[in-house]
Amino acid sequence: MKKSNEKIRNIAIIAHVDHGKTTLVDNMFRQSGVLSGAHNEDNDGFDRVLDSMDLERERGITIAAKNCSVNYKGVKINIIDTPGHADFGGEVERGLSMVDGAILLVDSSEGPLPQTRFVLEKALKLGLGIIVVINKIDRKDARIDEVRNEVFDLLIDLDADESQLELIPLYAIGRDGCLSDDPENLRDDLTILFDRILSDIKPPVYDDEAPFQMLVSDLGYSDYLGRLAIGKVINGVVKNAENLVCIGETLRRPLRVSQIQTYQGLSLTVTEEAHGGDIVVLSGIEDVKIGDTICDNLAPEALPRLRVDEPTVFMKFTINDGPLNGREGKNVQSSRIRERLMRETLLNVAIQVEEPDERDSFIVKGRGEFQMAILIETMRRENFEFCVGRPQVTYRYENGEKLEPIEKLIVDCEEQFMGVVTEKLSLRRGTLEAVDTSSGGRVRLRFSVPSRSLIGYRDIFLTDTKGTGIMSSWLEKYEPYRGDFPMRFTGSIVADRMGKAIPYAIYNLEPRGKMFVQPGDSVYEGMIVGEHAKDNDINVNICKEKKLSNMRAAGKDENVVVTKVKPMTVERAITFIRDDEMVEITPLSIRLRKAILSSQKRHNIEAVKKKLN
Repeated sequence: MKKSNEKIRNIAIIAHVDHGKTTLVDNMFRQSGVLSGAHNEDNDGFDRVLDSMDLERERGITIAAKNCSVNYKGVKINIIDTPGHADFGGEVERGLSMVDGAILLVDSSEGPLPQTRFVLEKALKLGLGIIVVINKIDRKDARIDEVRNEVFDLLIDLDADESQLELIPLYAIGRDGCLSDDPENLRDDLTILFDRILSDIKPPVYDDEAPFQMLVSDLGYSDYLGRLAIGKVINGVVKNAENLVCIGETLRRPLRVSQIQTYQGLSLTVTEEAHGGDIVVLSGIEDVKIGDTICDNLAPEALPRLRVDEPTVFMKFTINDGPLNGREGKNVQSSRIRERLMRETLLNVAIQVEEPDERDSFIVKGRGEFQMAILIETMRRENFEFCVGRPQVTYRYENGEKLEPIEKLIVDCEEQFMGVVTEKLSLRRGTLEAVDTSSGGRVRLRFSVPSRSLIGYRDIFLTDTKGTGIMSSWLEKYEPYRGDFPMRFTGSIVADRMGKAIPYAIYNLEPRGKMFVQPGDSVYEGMIVGEHAKDNDINVNICKEKKLSNMRAAGKDENVVVTKVKPMTVERAITFIRDDEMVEITPLSIRLRKAILSSQKRHNIEAVKKKLN
């Protein structure tokens, strides 16, 4: 018999990057009693409590979906914090599989941006109830009325049903914990939001007489309990020490639950049983994957598997075979790298790993270059040392025609930069579709661009707009291949021998281009030490010292001053390299290199290519 669990509400928080989602959740915790104490900028225990990863705190974004709960008027509200970046769509999809409603948080100035659209579209397709909150209404450039209209236009554009359109927006200053349904009369608390969650979000529906069923939406690990399976109880009741079965894609495995935990605030609490609609954590399950069904062993019935969008980008991961391998990292063997990548596929449904015929290499597929950069940065912080190639897009072939992924790109910049942005994207096979000049001095441009066009474009865009532009995109469809275009107009300055970079040599090479190394850095043959101003590569001796003699002249012994080098980042490195180049990743360094280190071998390969052409 179907019944509603009125004591539970399951919601997700949907927002674009930097629209105030994590700050609003912090205040929900405070006002519900989960957190106690005054707001303290220097106390990380009270600020951005859901941004638990170091990378999330450093970059100010949500990378992994996380669960927590608050209690209000005797009702437990389970909150899923979803990422706002399209590259982490796999996190979004598994997070939405556990909820019955969502809070759509929109900045009062920027309005709904592409990542908001990306997540909202998936929420509407699942039929989730939506609560709209327009945040940061105290901004000087707030456009409250326009943004409200933009939100309704977006809902209509995404084919929202009548119930989803009949909503009354809320207005908030999430930083201060103030909210109301009237922007002119804000209250000093979030009571209205909590009340709207109870009234507008439907309680989870389940059949208490049916056998137990749970869809695994997330995985965790405990040193004491082992593998943890996280998901919402769809039907029935689960009790401690109960015999169950895990139904995978091809296999069925019996299991025995050793412990049941539920979310209470930011922590987990052990319970003897869990009922339909609640989000639980089961332990005692070793071989389980996201999308599996855990159910009663006497009546095993699989739920529809969790499906995510196909990857659009792939990168090659290999062992570090350079002369400096093993000096800075501990995990250098291909078996360690393989084990780590396979573990990532268990925790992230959007990541796929393939093993090609080439020895000690792996093909890692994902949603975008940013997701790949986060994976690489995470691995280097875990003392891994390896090499990666340039991000490549995944093509499809239908009826002999080559299709490529096309993205919808939204650019927000000052009006004076509109020309240069349009010109650069046109060169990359982008098409301008719409221009909005209603934001006084700024324009919003909508482009249709190939995914490969955006690889390496972000740095160019920030330079062209003097750091004031905002760009975001989402995958729209696959289209016939739009043709080739130059990805880089510069070459590489490549070291021709092993040694240390010398100030005298760097100083004399600076007129040739931009240098990547500083005096004293270790270099080796095939390592890229700079960006050549022309489009060809050059081999140089960056270890060359100044010849000393007994002849002296005025000004000859002045100290050499070299230009300070901007530290290399993972994102900058993987988007700079060409197809014949790689990035060497270690816990301490990020180096660029040629895939073939020997200059003689590279020369022979070029000679063969010229003969064939």
